[in-house]
Amino acid sequence: MKQPRARGGERPRPTSTQWAAWAFLAPVTVYLALFYAYPLYRNLDLSLRDYTVRSFVQGDAPFTGLANYRTVFDNPTFTPALLHTVLFTAVCLVFQYAIGLALAVFFHQNFPLSATLRALFLVPWLLPLIVSASTWSWMLNSDSGIVNAALHAVGIAPVNWLTSPSWSLTAVIIANIWIGVPFNLVVLHSGLQSIPAGLYEAAALDGAGAWRRFWSITFPLLRPVSAITLLLGLVYTLKVFDIIWIMTKGGPADSSTTFATWSYQLSFGNLLPAFGPGAAVGNLLVVAALAFGLVYVRVQRKQALS
Repeated sequence: MKQPRARGGERPRPTSTQWAAWAFLAPVTVYLALFYAYPLYRNLDLSLRDYTVRSFVQGDAPFTGLANYRTVFDNPTFTPALLHTVLFTAVCLVFQYAIGLALAVFFHQNFPLSATLRALFLVPWLLPLIVSASTWSWMLNSDSGIVNAALHAVGIAPVNWLTSPSWSLTAVIIANIWIGVPFNLVVLHSGLQSIPAGLYEAAALDGAGAWRRFWSITFPLLRPVSAITLLLGLVYTLKVFDIIWIMTKGGPADSSTTFATWSYQLSFGNLLPAFGPGAAVGNLLVVAALAFGLVYVRVQRKQALS
C-alpha cells in the first residue's frame, strides 16, 4: 500500500514501522562505526603521518604522505615477510581444507559415536590460542618435546623446530593447520547435509563408485560452501599473530616473520616504536583481504547470473 503524500509538497513522516526498522539498525551501525570504520580510519591516518610517542599522545604528527609505505617497501625485511605470509597462508589453507573435507566426508556416514568424535575434533578450535600455541611450543621443544621423543624412538635425529631458521616456519604452519581444521570440518559437514541423498543413490545404481560419486556429486555441489570456507580461512590466516608470536616471535632471524608479526614488531617491539610503518604493514594486510573479498563477490555474482 502506497503511503499518501503530505500536503504542500512536504515529505511524508516516517511511520512506526520505519522507526522500528531504524531502531533495530542503529546498534549495528554504531557497532560497525566504532569497531570497524573508526579503527580503519585511525590506522590509515597512522600510516600517512610521522608518529612518535610524543606526537601520538599530543596528536600533532606531521603529514608525510606515502613515505611510510616507501620505508616499508625499502626495508630488507619486506621481501622475506611477504614470502612467509604467502607461504604460510597458502599451505595452511590447502591442508586445512583438504583435511577438513576428508573428515567431513568421513563423519557424513553417521556411524556409531560419529557425533561424539566430531565434537572432540572441535576442541582445538574452542581452546584459547595462547593455550594451543603454548602446547605446541612444549610438544616441539628441541630437548623435551614429545615430537622429538617420537622421532628418536623410530631412529630419526631430533629437529630444532623452534630454534632453527629452516624449521621455524614449518612449526607454526603445523600448529595453525591443527587449529584451523575443525572450522573447515564444521562448515563443510553442514554443506554435505544439504546435498540430497537421492543423488548418491541414483549414482550408485548407475554403477558409480565412491570416488566417482565424490568428484561428480559431492565436490561440485560443495563449491559455494567451499568458496566461503576458503575466503574466511584466508582472512583469518592472513592476520594470524598469536600462534607465531608465542611460538617463535617471528624468529629466529626473521625466518617465521609474517606481515602480522612484523607490523607488531614495528609498532610495539622496539624502544623507539615506528607507528607509521607498522600501520602501513597492517594496511597491506587489509588491502589483501579486501581484494580477495571483492574477487569472491564477483565470482558469486557470475555464478548467480549463470
